[in-house]
Amino acid sequence: MYETPELDADTFVRTHEIRVHQDEEAWEGMRAAGNLVARALDMITPHVVPGVTTGEIDDLIREFTLDNGGLPACLGYKGYEKTVCTSINHVVCHGIPGDKVLKDGDIVNIDHTVIVDGWHGDSSRMFAVGTINARAKKLIDVTYDSLEAGLAVIKPGATFGDIGYAIQQVVEAQRMSVVRDFCGHGIGRLFHDSPNVLHYGRRGEGATLKKGMFFTVEPMVNLGKPHVKVLSDGWTAVTRDKSLSAQCEHTCGVTDDGVELFSASPTGLFRPKF
Repeated sequence: MYETPELDADTFVRTHEIRVHQDEEAWEGMRAAGNLVARALDMITPHVVPGVTTGEIDDLIREFTLDNGGLPACLGYKGYEKTVCTSINHVVCHGIPGDKVLKDGDIVNIDHTVIVDGWHGDSSRMFAVGTINARAKKLIDVTYDSLEAGLAVIKPGATFGDIGYAIQQVVEAQRMSVVRDFCGHGIGRLFHDSPNVLHYGRRGEGATLKKGMFFTVEPMVNLGKPHVKVLSDGWTAVTRDKSLSAQCEHTCGVTDDGVELFSASPTGLFRPKF
C-alpha cells in the first residue's frame, strides 16, 4: 500500500497496490463526486414509473449530470454507449438502456457514475415500479440489509474479508445467494482501481483497511442460485435460473474510526420505501 504522491489523472494506472489518500483535496473531491451521483439518483426517483423507457431514464440522468458540472463516467467507457446501467428483474447488472418500457411490478437497479474535477462517484439503487410482490420486496430488503452489514464493519484494522463475510451472512441466512462474478472496487481518480471488494469471504482475510482507502461496496443478491451469464451484447449479465436479482452500491472512504459514505442521498431516498 502507498500514499498517492500526486493527483494527476493522466499518470494514474491501476496497479495491485491499494491507494491511501491522506490529503483533504482527495476527500473533498470524493464528497463532491459522491454528492452529485446521489443527487442524480434522487432526481430520477419520481420518473421510475410504469410506461417510462430505460432510454428516457438514461437521457434524464445524463442531462442532469452535465447540467450540474459532472461528466458521465460510463459514457464511452470500454465502448459502452449509455450513461447509466438499467438492470430489470433477472438482470444482475450492466443492463443497457433503450426502448424497454418499465411495467407495473418490475424492479430495476439504476447504476450511475460521475466524474467531478477528476474524481469518481459511483452508486446504484433499487427502484420498485408501481406495485411489486412480496418476494421482490424481500429480496430488495435483504440486499440493502447486507450492504448495511458490510458497511458497519468498515474501520481501520478490519479486513476486506470482514466486509464480505458480513454481507454473505445476511444474504444466506435468508436462503438467497451472493453473486460471485462481480465485485466492488477501489475508486478515486480511477473509475476501477485496486482492490477488488468481494461480497463474500472469511473474517480476517484480505488486505487490512486503513484510513484514506476509497472503494465501493455493491452486493448483488439473487433470489435463486448465484450463477450468472453475460448475454451476446457483451454487457448484460443475467441470472442463469432467471430468478430475480437486486443490487445497491455506495462509494465510501475509511475514516479514523469508521466509514464515510460519499454517495449518501441528501434526501433519504437511497433505500426504497414500500
